[in-house]
Amino acid sequence: MIQKLSTFLSNSWSWWSQSNANNDELAPVVLTGVLILLLVSWYYWITFFSKSKKEHPPLPPGPLALPLVGNLLSLDPELHTYFTSLAPTYGPILRLWLGKKVGIVVASPAMAREVLKEHDAIFANRDVPVAGREAAYGGLDIVWTPYGPEWRMLRKVCVREMLSNTTLDSVYVLRRQEIRQTIGYLHRRVGSPVNVGEQMFLAVLNVITNMLWGGTVKGEERASIGGEFRQVVADMTSLLGKPNVSDFYPGLARFDLQGVQKEMKVLAQRFDRIFESMIDQRLKMDGQSGTTENKDFLQFLLKLKDEGDAKTPLTMTHLKALLMDMVVGGSETTSNTVEFAMAEMMNKPQVLQKVQQELDAVIGKDNIVEESHIHQLPYLYAVMKEVLRLHPALPLLVPHCPSETCIVGGYTIPKGARVFVNVWAIHRDPSIWENPLEFDPERFLNGKWDYSGNDFNYFPFGSGRRICAGTAMAERMFLFSLASLLHSFDWKLPQGEKLDLEEKFGIVLKKKIPLVAIPTPRLSDPSLYE
Repeated sequence: MIQKLSTFLSNSWSWWSQSNANNDELAPVVLTGVLILLLVSWYYWITFFSKSKKEHPPLPPGPLALPLVGNLLSLDPELHTYFTSLAPTYGPILRLWLGKKVGIVVASPAMAREVLKEHDAIFANRDVPVAGREAAYGGLDIVWTPYGPEWRMLRKVCVREMLSNTTLDSVYVLRRQEIRQTIGYLHRRVGSPVNVGEQMFLAVLNVITNMLWGGTVKGEERASIGGEFRQVVADMTSLLGKPNVSDFYPGLARFDLQGVQKEMKVLAQRFDRIFESMIDQRLKMDGQSGTTENKDFLQFLLKLKDEGDAKTPLTMTHLKALLMDMVVGGSETTSNTVEFAMAEMMNKPQVLQKVQQELDAVIGKDNIVEESHIHQLPYLYAVMKEVLRLHPALPLLVPHCPSETCIVGGYTIPKGARVFVNVWAIHRDPSIWENPLEFDPERFLNGKWDYSGNDFNYFPFGSGRRICAGTAMAERMFLFSLASLLHSFDWKLPQGEKLDLEEKFGIVLKKKIPLVAIPTPRLSDPSLYE
């Protein structure tokens, strides 16, 4: 049996990812020595929970687990749909054994409310994966830092200072500049196929980097640099969502059998070199000018680091971790959502027509979109909400981790479990939504639904203490970008191409097949594209 398990663990991870070649040689040697220990650990683990049933309610129901590996063999890479398929059999809260770790999947508004509201303080921590620690300087960013004074300090810096409505208003000129540059680039590409997601990624990335340190990508560099940056971010988010042996068998983490830690380290170092360069430049500029005027977020953060609270200081590591959050967390989520919105509307031309009619009525074809127009576009706002319902940026949110054993739905959720909130399934629940698989923005025109996190039928940005810190920024970028694309151009697929709406799972949801479309100008004066 030990030999079979050794063969399994060294060879059968290919459906997740290809292991690093060097680790392929190391894995069998290491596994042979530790499998007996793991098997014994598994036995005592199961025995512990069997005894605990006498004192506490049982774990939630779930599929039969195999010794040592648990349910890992049966996992489908598209975790959001796989978890959804289990709910009719096991109910709105279910259990999976992920190696030695207990996985809990919550898939109903009632269960989500218990986790994210009634027991919010207990579930406010994260189950930090190895990839997350490597990407975020040991997990010192706002996403992975444990709930406590350090996290509250980072949250305050992000929400009250960097991403407040006042601050976002003050940097509108940067958003406008980058969106206008994108529209100009697309105008030069009229009649040619354009990768919509890639162009929107670059636009969002330029806005973020300009806000952070004044950097931007101009001219013909857009396509090459944008593609490179997008690939790095996509690889990072893919690694963050990928099941990793090191997370499920902590004793094996030091061997990095799948090479996830090594691969993430290489990707993170590429960004770290950029961050270091920008910080050095800014410190030299400040030293030469002697000014403390805040011109961008980096200068603000450096000033805050020097003047911060002595009890909970903002360190240089925190600062770089926040830069990583902004670049990685803010770019792909927004651009993917715009891409889904474009695809859904092109698949349903009557919706696209209504949006353009609203834009023409408010703005006209002899003018360009400004962010001040957005509040006059209720149908476009409804489109955004509907896209976030069908395609939430983080379909399982970021996994939570209880700081103590807790009772949810009458079942025991053990301390340290990995808790997935399947917001994707809740948003498609036919008991909540009429025709849930249909793209229908009009369901949001009555103003009933918002994404404040208070309604557990609809919470694409999460809820509770760990609700997304960048919601205001995401809303502005999405609406301004989408309005500009649809007001400036008509869109069609290349000859012979078919529209595909299939999703690809990761910690960030994306289109499986990128949307490539051809823009045609629709404004009255070519100068409006300059």
